[in-house]
Amino acid sequence: GAIGIIIPPSIAFIIFALVAGSQMNITINRLFMAGIIPGILVGIALYIAAVYVRKRDIKKGLYIPSENEVSRKATGKEQWDAFVKALPGLLIPVIILGGIYTGFFTPTESAVVAVVYSLIVGLFIKPKGFFKQLFVIFREASLQTAVVMLIVSAASVFAYIVTTEQVAQTISDAILSFTDNKVIILLLVNIVLLIAGAFIDAISAYYIFVPILMPIMLMLDVDPTVFGIFMTINLAIGLFTPPVGLNLYVAAGYAKTNIMEISRGVLPFIIAAIIVLLLVTYIPAISTFLPDLLGVK
Repeated sequence: GAIGIIIPPSIAFIIFALVAGSQMNITINRLFMAGIIPGILVGIALYIAAVYVRKRDIKKGLYIPSENEVSRKATGKEQWDAFVKALPGLLIPVIILGGIYTGFFTPTESAVVAVVYSLIVGLFIKPKGFFKQLFVIFREASLQTAVVMLIVSAASVFAYIVTTEQVAQTISDAILSFTDNKVIILLLVNIVLLIAGAFIDAISAYYIFVPILMPIMLMLDVDPTVFGIFMTINLAIGLFTPPVGLNLYVAAGYAKTNIMEISRGVLPFIIAAIIVLLLVTYIPAISTFLPDLLGVK
């Protein structure tokens, strides 16, 4: 559930581009393209962790696979029916990404296209209870938008103060006076972002930390796109890092278990994701290869 903000279309990347845009000319398209390979790597790492956890629990007798899980596979008809049922939803990312990369509309316009498409699907393909659900969606969207706007407005003031009062420059000078080793500084930045991600949401983190950390990244000659990717991965990991990782509470609710048990069980997934984080941090080509190959600026 956490890698959704890494693989485009990602609201997190859009926010990062808007916040960092005041200091660097970072395009949303480039961030979208740069997030594909790191997002896939995080997905593979979490898959490997899931396989490991399953085998470990079976070996310890903590989990016994059901007979259906071991022996039965879905028939071709069942697979096809499931695909057809999911097709309207699956087309949304295809339409969004296809439209962005072919130049039919901008990343911002893609949101409108997705909403209109969803309304058409709800009205004509799945009309049962559509208008009742639509009211709930409008209400929740209004509440979430209000919360985000309050955060953004307060964070914008904070970012302005940080910039005008040269707080970022002071912090940068303090860190660089402590050490000028690029490897150590990037490691410290990742540790700070991992801790922050466990307590605050991504939007707030961008507005608080980007104005402070971007000057440091520029002094270290770190590609702003790479910084955006590994910062987003940090915040994604924070979504399932105790004690306040939002996804942990969601998972505990679905699994009907307590947060302490979920927190102990998530450790292999955190380790797997951190390994990818370090690879993305110290091997910039993982992020820049695809956008450079396609000439996305």
